[in-house]
Amino acid sequence: MDIARFTDQNFNEEVLKSEMPVLVDFYADWCGPCRLVSPIVDELAGTYEGKIKVGKVDVDANSKVAGDYNVMSIPTVILYQKGKEVARQVGFGGKDAYAQMIEKIVK
Repeated sequence: MDIARFTDQNFNEEVLKSEMPVLVDFYADWCGPCRLVSPIVDELAGTYEGKIKVGKVDVDANSKVAGDYNVMSIPTVILYQKGKEVARQVGFGGKDAYAQMIEKIVK
């Protein structure tokens, strides 16, 4: 499954207006823990395909959206539903933590 790339320009349309819940991985290429999160997020995208949308925001290239949602440290993974934040994991949470976030709204 392709992982969406969310930006300052498309975040509102792709995430906040999405009919589906959206899992967003806020990351930077230079961030070591972010590299641990990335394959897990990719795997979850496949596991929950058709139930959630999954994408990533490069905080270096998209500082406005990161600032708008108070992403102060990375990795931060936020789950949005109907335009609202419903769960957040700051720092590396591991696969179980991210799956639990998703399972609470995908029943």
